[in-house]
Amino acid sequence: MRKRTVALLVIAMMVLSSVLTLAVVNLPSFVQRASMGQGVIGALSGGGLTDQEQSKLSTVASLIENNYYQNVDENKLVDGAINGMLEALGDPYSSYMDTDTAGQFSESIAGSFTGIGAEVSEDNGNVVIVSPIKGSPAEKAGLRAKDVIVSVNGENLSGKELNASVAKIRGEKGSTAKLEVKRAGSSDTMTFDIVRDDIAMETVYARMTKDKIGVIEITQFSLNTAQRFEEELQKLDAQGMKGLVIDVRNNPGGVLSVVEEMAEQFVPKGKALVQVEDKNGQRQVTNSDGQGVNYPIAVVTNGGSASASEILAGALKQSAGATLYGETTYGKGTVQTSMDNLFNDGSLIKITIAKWLTPNGDWIHKKGIKPDVKVAPPDYYTVTPINKDKTLKYDMNNNDVKSAQIMLAGLDYKVDRKDGYFDRSTEAAVQAFQKAYKLTVNGTIDAKTAAALEAELIKHIQDPQYDVQLNKAIAGVKQKLSATK
Repeated sequence: MRKRTVALLVIAMMVLSSVLTLAVVNLPSFVQRASMGQGVIGALSGGGLTDQEQSKLSTVASLIENNYYQNVDENKLVDGAINGMLEALGDPYSSYMDTDTAGQFSESIAGSFTGIGAEVSEDNGNVVIVSPIKGSPAEKAGLRAKDVIVSVNGENLSGKELNASVAKIRGEKGSTAKLEVKRAGSSDTMTFDIVRDDIAMETVYARMTKDKIGVIEITQFSLNTAQRFEEELQKLDAQGMKGLVIDVRNNPGGVLSVVEEMAEQFVPKGKALVQVEDKNGQRQVTNSDGQGVNYPIAVVTNGGSASASEILAGALKQSAGATLYGETTYGKGTVQTSMDNLFNDGSLIKITIAKWLTPNGDWIHKKGIKPDVKVAPPDYYTVTPINKDKTLKYDMNNNDVKSAQIMLAGLDYKVDRKDGYFDRSTEAAVQAFQKAYKLTVNGTIDAKTAAALEAELIKHIQDPQYDVQLNKAIAGVKQKLSATK
């Protein structure tokens, strides 16, 4: 499996097709940028507000300008007011992006920049991982969907606006983001040292099994993903593909029009791909213009499959007869539009304007889509990294020992327990591992042994032969093929 990283996205995003973007009309004038010389009061006043509302804004702006003990950057006040209005919606997917953040957002849609390879969202004032991407620095470090990032390089993120938090997480290639993370079910926070890397533009990876089952992994839905998907699908067809498995695990989503184009290749003409419902309950149904396929399809999902990934899974399940394998998806059922021409300064607003529903009319927001065949990954897939500050040895009892035991067992070294007590069987397993990898054989886990253990486990996880969720889906497709003979 090739190594790759993908974008740290600003928010759990879905960019609308041009048709839906045009549905946003009559924008209130108070979000228009004031001309030079009007000042803060002029920027925050205008149509769309009642006289009393305009008076409140003007009074506060005037109070600050006339009485604050330092000089005021009017641009920052206006940006702060816009941020405040959007934050008041209580919607983690609606946000204002300044010029720099908007540029990063555009890069992420194109599928290339530098980051840690995880998408984040805001939830009740917390910065939450939506999805660490397979093969990314974030995933390799051990981050999971739903992890809460408490601090970055010692700076607490509590109460910070999401874009400001993202700016702290991002950085130059080769630099380290030291994340303090809170995970559900654990009373203690964990520390992850993640080296930032270039973000690869490739989003589609395909291969053929010996039984002629095509496997296509999609890491996100960027602007070029539909084209790349079609190219790889055609190659598999040319090789005599008999069935297809689409893997969208830890895929945080992306562009709506792209996923519609991809789903259409499998959904017969006239059947629904997705429904979009506006604030008045009016629904727009997007139907397929495709021809469908005559081979079985399976889709593999997990808790990091979000947004456009869920649209694809829902469309293929309900309109193309695909079977879903793995775990329940993330549960993001809203639609956003991004508007970058409001202020003429490179900034943009992204705002939620609708719900999306599956072809059958299901709203999966905060619920996700359940798989037809539930397949949980082995415990070592989500094991917590070992703290390398202290050496682990016989008779210790802590969570780091538990992590080491899970890793050893996952690599087929015999341990009698996984409860965190360092017994003699754990010591023997450590010695066997050290011997196999030419480390000092002493039965203790120092930083070098811990790093080697984690590195070997990552290789193990990336080896398709040990991927229980994917292999279950491939077996399911083969079973369907056998039943039709």
